[in-house]
Amino acid sequence: CKMGEKVAIVGASEVGSNLVKALNKDDYEITVIDVNIHKCKRINEKYDVSVIEGDGASQRVLQQIDMESVDYFFALTRIDEVNLVASRMAKKMGANKIISRLRNTEYNHKDAIITPEQFGIDFVAYPEKAAQREIKMLISESSTTEIEEFKDGKLTLAGITLSSTSPLIGRTLEKVVEANPYSPHKVVVISRNGDSFIPHKDVKYQNNDTVFFLCKTEHARKIQQMAGKPAIDINSIMILGAGKIGRLLAKSLQNDYSVRLVEKNVGKAWTVKEKLKDILVLTEDGTNIEFLESENVSELDCFIAATEDEQTNIVSGLLAKHLGVKQVIVHISTTDYLQAVRHIGFDAVLSKNIAAVNEVIRFMKSDMVKSISRFEDLDTDCMEIRVKEDSKFIKKKYTMDKIPQNIALGAIVRGDKVEIPNHHSHIYPDDELLLFMKPEILESAERLFR
Repeated sequence: CKMGEKVAIVGASEVGSNLVKALNKDDYEITVIDVNIHKCKRINEKYDVSVIEGDGASQRVLQQIDMESVDYFFALTRIDEVNLVASRMAKKMGANKIISRLRNTEYNHKDAIITPEQFGIDFVAYPEKAAQREIKMLISESSTTEIEEFKDGKLTLAGITLSSTSPLIGRTLEKVVEANPYSPHKVVVISRNGDSFIPHKDVKYQNNDTVFFLCKTEHARKIQQMAGKPAIDINSIMILGAGKIGRLLAKSLQNDYSVRLVEKNVGKAWTVKEKLKDILVLTEDGTNIEFLESENVSELDCFIAATEDEQTNIVSGLLAKHLGVKQVIVHISTTDYLQAVRHIGFDAVLSKNIAAVNEVIRFMKSDMVKSISRFEDLDTDCMEIRVKEDSKFIKKKYTMDKIPQNIALGAIVRGDKVEIPNHHSHIYPDDELLLFMKPEILESAERLFR
């Protein structure tokens, strides 16, 4: 971020507090507003930010902030109407960029009477939609635990957990790269026993490592095979929960897969039945093992637990895993549980709140330096940076081996060409680099290339 950019955040629940956590590492001046005294206290104790207790849609409360100096204003409460009013006021009072969270997707229909733009909103985060997009990507690359795309989908970052049978175990990163010339890749971060690190070329792969491979999207399947986790062909899917995420998923998957939707609330189930004619809707409890067995869940390719109750999601996910479903994806709303739940052994665990924060941060990235705290639980930053002609790297005619070991250069983008670098690669002025590092290394990376 540019030095001391000012950020105001209305709403300190999951999305708001995760955004504070992500931005707090950088040099932002942050003010948080929430009507709930306990949430205000919690934010105040954890982070070095200003906190105002009050209603974010109240003019009196918002006037306590010098809005004309605010670079980014976020309206992130759980109530759409509050977010819309807060956004409109902040815009009127002179805030620069307005980002709002909305639950109701009606506002972005083409024939919507009221649109976010009318409230001065520059970017809308739909957490449930963000989660749906992430789950859809995970299904298409079914052996990955986490997946992220860069450069308009040209690059894929796939997190793969190595099992004891993986052919990579015991070999060094460098040896694996040399042995797979037709699957160029870069390992940018490894998560091992709860710790994460940027690996150097002599690090050996170990059982249970979650390894983040960056590669061209067309090579993603090859990389999965190389890691001993070939993608499963997904045909049959069961979605548990007809809430917002479940409905969005069912709608977007119904044409490509055979989808069953399970919802114990009769009213909700009936509504979905009316709207989505091609989907088999079952009115049952997803934590009932007899029901799961009677539906032959063991033959399913994919089970997605997306109810609004995360305990139900965990229990049903465990049952599905126990019954032998090939891919089990679990949605969690309390982001503090993510680490623990990932260790249970599901194929993927995600949170709509983190998915929304990632989309927001992606929107905030400026042209020069684009910092993404995507891997919140890995404490790793990714930065897109354009190499300047008068940078240290260019002036001193450095070669690839001069890039410090604690910075992983994932890709070089030159015009519309994308290259996964090796030790023969060259870096030229105006190249765009995709770098991964620990947050504290950000500045030294900038100094090297700018």
